[in-house]
Amino acid sequence: MSKEKIILGIDPGTTIMGYGLIKVVGKEMVFMQLNELMLKKYNDPYTKLKLIFERTIHLIDTYHPDEIAIEAPFFGKNVQSMLKLGRAQGVAMAAGLSREVTITEYSPKKIKMAITGNGNASKEQVAKMLQSVLGLKELPKNLDATDGLAAAVCHFYNGGNQTSEKSYSGWGAFVKQNDKRIG
Repeated sequence: MSKEKIILGIDPGTTIMGYGLIKVVGKEMVFMQLNELMLKKYNDPYTKLKLIFERTIHLIDTYHPDEIAIEAPFFGKNVQSMLKLGRAQGVAMAAGLSREVTITEYSPKKIKMAITGNGNASKEQVAKMLQSVLGLKELPKNLDATDGLAAAVCHFYNGGNQTSEKSYSGWGAFVKQNDKRIG
């Protein structure tokens, strides 16, 4: 009997949070869903974080993923943007940790490399490759959803255990691996 597992991929953001779900049956992946949480209309940053947390909890409680793959914020020039993305990622991770779902972070370059073979691929190239590999009929207007799906597919391609990326199985593991960050 082949083992099944569900992977939730998240592309955190404070304007749009993209997410996608795949089911792994044996050695095959099956597309389940991709969507996005639109946050543009909210001005309050704390409302956005609350909505990200609530949507992630809803996805976990609805689909019962075995693992979460999340895109890590990239180091850009704008420190404020980096902080906002880090907070968005943090609340999505907190939601997963609160439900004791294993979380693995992947850099944007690692995800692009896993999907297209090119770490500098565009969002469009990643989306087209996912469309081809998973047999998606059409692509969403905003490619944040395909970025979330790409994180899940990257996790699948990496066998679900990536030693060079960060992985947490619960609060205890997070605290143990980040003891220097905790005062």
